[in-house]
Parts: sequence; structure tokens; C-alpha cells
Amino acid sequence: MAHPLMSSTYRDLLAQAQATVPTLPLEELRERLLRGEAITLLDVREREERRGGVLPGALLIPRGFLEMQAEQRIPDREATVVVYCASGLRSVFAAQTLLAMGYRRVYSATPGFLRWKELGFPVEPAPELSDAQRERYARHLRLPEVGEAGQARLLRARVLLLGAGGLGSPAALYLAAAGVGTLGVMDADRVEVSNLQRQILHTTGRVGQAKVRSAEETLRGLDPGVRVIALEERLTGANVERVLEGFDLVVDGSDNYATRYLLNDASVRQKKPVIHGSIFRFEGQATTFVPGQGPCYRCLFPAAPPPHLSPSCEEAGVLGVLPGLIGVIQATEALKYLLGLGDLLVGRLLTYDSLAMKFRELKLRRDPGCPACGDAATEASPPEGGESCGSRGG
Repeated sequence: MAHPLMSSTYRDLLAQAQATVPTLPLEELRERLLRGEAITLLDVREREERRGGVLPGALLIPRGFLEMQAEQRIPDREATVVVYCASGLRSVFAAQTLLAMGYRRVYSATPGFLRWKELGFPVEPAPELSDAQRERYARHLRLPEVGEAGQARLLRARVLLLGAGGLGSPAALYLAAAGVGTLGVMDADRVEVSNLQRQILHTTGRVGQAKVRSAEETLRGLDPGVRVIALEERLTGANVERVLEGFDLVVDGSDNYATRYLLNDASVRQKKPVIHGSIFRFEGQATTFVPGQGPCYRCLFPAAPPPHLSPSCEEAGVLGVLPGLIGVIQATEALKYLLGLGDLLVGRLLTYDSLAMKFRELKLRRDPGCPACGDAATEASPPEGGESCGSRGG
């Protein structure tokens, strides 16, 4: 007796999918991308298949994980999504799934990546992580917003930490742990016993050692794959342009106004983001400066305050755990920028009062008359100023 339920073959299922999924020829896809249309490219091939490359900017979600990750990776169901695989078969089923999930503008690229590459259309290298890297960064890889592509981006990133002290210590540790491939550490000082209350990169056994060498030892012990560039020098007008050229962004843990203004002006010229942090006794603050997207440091502090209003940490003291929190905020902002995630602190100053355990947010606006980033910017010279914890004054 025949089974009462009708069975479907692979060909039947494929025919049903092809009947409901619109296709997009590769030549037309190429033209639409060249016109600058907003298209989300979705690669549903397996990791091993991507060794020959991927379409530039494509999201990488293997077909078996599509239902679990689609909503997080493609939150806009009105977005134009073009799915591709090797030959154009799996992409049809994947597109059918997206349509069933409520996505409205979904296409299957035909005939697929192999033909795209044969036509000589643009291809970029696929993210390649070793087995050891996959194990180390496994928790990142499980975040759909990061994944292998994001982790590969971090591994290629170059971040300069200006200062290996209270702020630079936690920022450097977490950026190294996150897998930022190259960390420059710039500091001309040596480890002192009084540093150890808050500068967690260093140890008692390294008192008297150059801070950049101590930092290098700690960071390589945490992740041997991270390249550490030790810059045992101060940032000056003579070296600032050269130093900044080699990095994608700067985490500013400097402790004096002259250095901050010098860094600000060079970063505006080179269009390099700066993640700023500063501390004073029980208070801290952080913000992110991205040239062309918001104010710069001179917009926030047009002039350095008098020395008596901004005593150094040595004079005023500082709660040991305070730079840990501000430094971690700086590291978080750096990772967000490198990964293209979330809302940065651009145009916002986040302040923290540890005694009241309160955060406040102040809006920052670009000053049209700013000598560094204003409408008629001039070559501003750094003001004189000594060391300062820096979260007051200005």
C-alpha cells in the first residue's frame, strides 16, 4: 500500500524554490554595485570554499547557520539582499528561507561565485584564521556581529597606545586579548614603585625598566601572536607625523595638555581617530574624536587651564581602580571603530564619578572657529602645560 504522504525529490524542491525566488544575473549585480546601490551581499558557502576569495564587503554566513544568524546580521527586512554560493543552487534555497523569514527584497545571484571570478569581477581575500586563532577567539567568532571577518579585521588592525600608564595599561591588555594584530606602545618613562597602584601592565620585578619594554613583555605573554612595537620616546613635533602614519587609530592615555594638543592637530591633518581618556582623583572622562565626523580636542578644550587648576596625579592623587574603568571604555571604543559596530562617543563626552557611581553624558559640538578643525583652520601651536590628570579644567 502506498504511503499516504507525497514525497519530494531534490529536483522538486529546487524547482519550487526557483519558482518563488527572483534571480539576479552576475553582470547586472556588478552594474548595480558600480552605481553605488545599497546591496547586502550574503555568502552562504562553507569556510573551506572561501579560500578562493569572496565578493568585497560580503557577509559570511554558512547555509547551515542562516536561520540562526540572519536576524542579527541583517536586521533590516527591507534591505536588498543578494545571496550567492559557488554555482547558484544553495543560494536559491537560502534566498527562499530569507523570504519565508519576512525579508522582502531577496535575490539569488546566478550562476554564482565561480563564474563571478571567471569574469574577472572584484574579489577580496577571505578571512583566514588558524586553528589556534579560532580557539583563542572562539567567543568573538560566536558573535554574529564579529565572526571570522571581524576577527580577521582586528588581526590586521594597527593601534597606537600613547602612554603605558594608568589608562594605557587596561586598554593595551584588552586590545591584545581581543586580537588586535599590532599594538604600538609609546612612552619614554621607566617603571616606578608608585606606578604599580594603578598601572597593571607592570610588576614589582620590573621597577626601573622602560615602561614600553615591560608592556611588551606583558602583552606578548598574554597573546604571543600580537606584534608589539615599543616606542621609547616622547611624542614631539619632530616625530608626530611619522609615528601616526603607521597606525589606524590612537588610544590617548597621555598626561599633559601639550601632548594632547600636538596629537589632536596631527590626527586632524592625517584624519586619524583618537580615543581620548583622562582621570582626576575620583573622576574620569572619555570621548572619541573622528576627524570629519564631529569636534576635535581643541573644540572641547580651546585652551589649557592654568597649572594650579590642573594638578598632576602625583600632586592630587588618583583612585587606583579609576583608570581601569576609563581605559576599558577606551578599548571598547577602539574595537567598535575597528569593527564598524555600535554608536561611538563622537560628539559625546562620557564622565564618571566613582564616589557617586554615576555616569553623565555631555553633548559636544564642533567649533566652526576651531584652529584645528574649523572652517578656516590654521596651524595652531600646542600651548605650554605640565602633567595633569586632565579631567578638570578647560
